[in-house]
Amino acid sequence: MTAVTTQRALARGVVFIHSAPRALCPHVEWAAGRALGRAVNFDWRDQPVLPGAHRTEYFWEGPRGTGAALASALRGWEHLRYEVTEDAGLGTDGGRWMHTPDLGIFFSQTDTAGNVVIPEDRVRFAMESAGSDAFELHRELRLALGQAWDDELESFRHASEDSAVVWLHKVG
Repeated sequence: MTAVTTQRALARGVVFIHSAPRALCPHVEWAAGRALGRAVNFDWRDQPVLPGAHRTEYFWEGPRGTGAALASALRGWEHLRYEVTEDAGLGTDGGRWMHTPDLGIFFSQTDTAGNVVIPEDRVRFAMESAGSDAFELHRELRLALGQAWDDELESFRHASEDSAVVWLHKVG
């Protein structure tokens, strides 16, 4: 195998666990380690958005398809919110998997800049489903982009001690 072939087969990405109950944390590490083929130790921190929950992020490296293996290994656990990314490589798209307890899992292809790529057939389906209804087209395109998952995860993404976000509690 040449060095170029080896580089093509290597992928990089990040696992973001946005919220996990304390009791689930060791199981998440075990599942991620199994998908990566090696033991991992995450640096867990409190998740201020959800008292009692923990958060972490872990940069990984492995063969192409590791992102899918990680997302699959974490799928189906109640109370777990996470994202997995796999960067695009030479001649390959990347991927992004988002999971919430209420919505389940969402997958999208990503380009080299990290943008979500919506395949032509999915855009055509949205146009055909919506007909001349602009609101329905908007709904279909938001679904294709995974907007509901982004909306649910957004507050969890920015909640950390290092974040410049100021958390305001509802008054009144």
